[in-house]
Amino acid sequence: MQRVPNAEFAPDLKKRLEELWGSPPNLYRALANHPALAAAWTEFARAIRYESRNPRELRELMILRGAQVMGSEYEWAQHLRMARKAGVREAQIAALPDWRNSAQFSEREKAALALAEAVTRADVSDAVYAEASKHFGHQDFVELALTAAFYAMVGRMLDAMRVQLEPDARDYAPRLPART
Repeated sequence: MQRVPNAEFAPDLKKRLEELWGSPPNLYRALANHPALAAAWTEFARAIRYESRNPRELRELMILRGAQVMGSEYEWAQHLRMARKAGVREAQIAALPDWRNSAQFSEREKAALALAEAVTRADVSDAVYAEASKHFGHQDFVELALTAAFYAMVGRMLDAMRVQLEPDARDYAPRLPART
């Protein structure tokens, strides 16, 4: 059961959310219990989503992998739709639980997935950094690490508030694969 109610948005925030996302999902409705932080969250999420240099497809793969690691069904369902829209292939989605051994991913994608997994688990080793550095410069490393960290926070907030998945989510997202 959801721990905090879905709240109404302050008029300015409601307008901004509709400009950015259309109808805001339940996560934003739960965050609306604290209007100032919901507004800050919105702008931070917007910057990560729209002001990033790395391809959206790569970032969505990272977000999906983080959702798997955390067991975040809500994050998985929301971002599965976004990943498909961004061009992530179904074969890659299916291969995510065993990405290290899959031919579906390039070495660059594997470096990003390793970073996403390590950030989500709060254990970015020197080896993970070294591999990422072969494929990404400093700015891209910061961007990708920040993407993984932000979506780890998303998953933890979803869990803390026990945000309920939207009823139509099953129409576009099968259940989250088992944690790996």
